[in-house]
Amino acid sequence: MDNERQRARYVSNTEGAPPVPPAGGYRGARREAFTPPPPAATGLPASADSSAKSSNTLGWIALSVAILFALILLGTLVAGGTDLLYGVTMLAVQLVVVGTVVAALFSARGRKLGAIALIITVLFNVATVGGLSALQTSASGNYDGVKTAEQKHAEAYPGIKGTDPQQTLAQQSLEEVREQSNSLFADIRERLTQEFGYTWTQVEDEDLRPERNGYGGESMLVTYSSARWATNEPIQDYDRKLEVMAAVNEVVVEHGLWDLYAFNDPSESGLDPTVVAKLYGSDDPRTQTTWEYYTENYPEPLRFYANIYDLSNDQDGGFLAEREAQNARTGEPLEGLQLSVLGREVLSEADRAEFETKLQEYPGY
Repeated sequence: MDNERQRARYVSNTEGAPPVPPAGGYRGARREAFTPPPPAATGLPASADSSAKSSNTLGWIALSVAILFALILLGTLVAGGTDLLYGVTMLAVQLVVVGTVVAALFSARGRKLGAIALIITVLFNVATVGGLSALQTSASGNYDGVKTAEQKHAEAYPGIKGTDPQQTLAQQSLEEVREQSNSLFADIRERLTQEFGYTWTQVEDEDLRPERNGYGGESMLVTYSSARWATNEPIQDYDRKLEVMAAVNEVVVEHGLWDLYAFNDPSESGLDPTVVAKLYGSDDPRTQTTWEYYTENYPEPLRFYANIYDLSNDQDGGFLAEREAQNARTGEPLEGLQLSVLGREVLSEADRAEFETKLQEYPGY
């Protein structure tokens, strides 16, 4: 009874609603368990996953190829194979490497590895490593990889290309140039000390530098640079400078050299006054910081130089800075007279017999 009353109240307040099923439900009705729908797929399709793996593999390939190519280039550099670096094969391999790196850069998963490979390729390629190899080869003089047997033979030529070897044998030897230089210096020092009271300092020792033969090698000849001699006293008065150079000129003529020639005087050298001013501080010898006189004993190889440095004509301190730097390197006086001799392409008497023997291997040179 109570159920009927409750049913009646419920129905009376729900106009238009479908009738409530009878107690216990309709006859024959079945209850089915609720089955939730399957979860949505969260993974990538098989084709997309395969593509990602392929892209990542391409990045590793690009990085490996770049590293391997860099190692090959460095190995070639160490071996001194400059000619191999610029060969067609190496250039072709580099193109393959660049293509692989570019392909990796265009793939999403391989882009990071491709960027690393690109950096390695930029740092180590035919141009950069080849340039280093060329510098190394030039510094060491090791061009054996690209030289023919004829070139290697010419490289050992004892003389100098374009110079008659008989002229080399006929001219003063290294020892004769050295002896004449020492004698010349001694007489000049004695003359100027007697007349002007100058004292002297030797600047550096003599130096011998091998001469190139013009065929890629060194000849048996050398350039002789004498020790330099400098006065300890400055020479600043114009008339005194002329007197000193006149005395020096008399001595060099007595030793078989030609009269002194003034590079710093436009009337003697024929140089443009602007060039003279740039080289010697002024185009007027009266106000120049440097006087440079020269003579030689042509056709013999001795070349003589007499320079006067004068700080009293330095207007801006630039010349003083140059002289102080030179003094720090060599210990020479800041100003005064300096004497030096240069002997170009001279042969030592000790090497004369060997020089003549080797010349027999080079007929027509």
